[in-house]
Amino acid sequence: MKKPSVGIALEGAPAIALAAFFTVVLAVLDCVTGTALGLVLTALTVNFFRDPERYPSPEPGVAVSPADGKVVKTGVARDPFTGQERKVVCIFMNVFDVHVNRMPVAGTVERLLYHPGKFLNASLDKASEDNERMALSIRGAEGGQWSVVQIAGLVARRIVCHAEPGDALGRGERFGLIKFGSRVDLYLPDAYDIAVHVGERVLAGQTTIARRKGGRTED
Repeated sequence: MKKPSVGIALEGAPAIALAAFFTVVLAVLDCVTGTALGLVLTALTVNFFRDPERYPSPEPGVAVSPADGKVVKTGVARDPFTGQERKVVCIFMNVFDVHVNRMPVAGTVERLLYHPGKFLNASLDKASEDNERMALSIRGAEGGQWSVVQIAGLVARRIVCHAEPGDALGRGERFGLIKFGSRVDLYLPDAYDIAVHVGERVLAGQTTIARRKGGRTED
């Protein structure tokens, strides 16, 4: 498991360096307007790749959000691994949200499933089946199988997933990111209920997104 940086996501270093380099060049050339635009672009790039520390709840029987953003759907959808209808929470990340993705629960990554596809607006329902995406199947340490799906969006052109099959990760631990606008879908085990609502804003690794029913566990 590769460890991302803290503060600024390592994957953002080339983009930040490039924006800063062109800003310096424009400043040396005494291009005032270009330098101002370069500074804005550099600031926006740094903001996009920020990677703040998060502190997940130690409470047993809960799952935290795998992404920052706005909940655009709660309900049921077809799981990419089982093909069955399961409870799902869909989170849309705009270009101003933190794009680092985190584990919803402590567990072991069992499978990865990559799907090439389109780059539709990630807030649309059909993005879950039509867009480029990477799905992770996770066996929760407290029981149950979780599916986390990273979905590329209209602007996003690269999904980054550091996790590999066999990795045992903690709740709230970083496992990847999606560059420049995207979505993450989380499929829940039957033993858990959704704890957020459509329109709610959530924070990766911090907001409680699901709770286990009455202490029940699941194999």
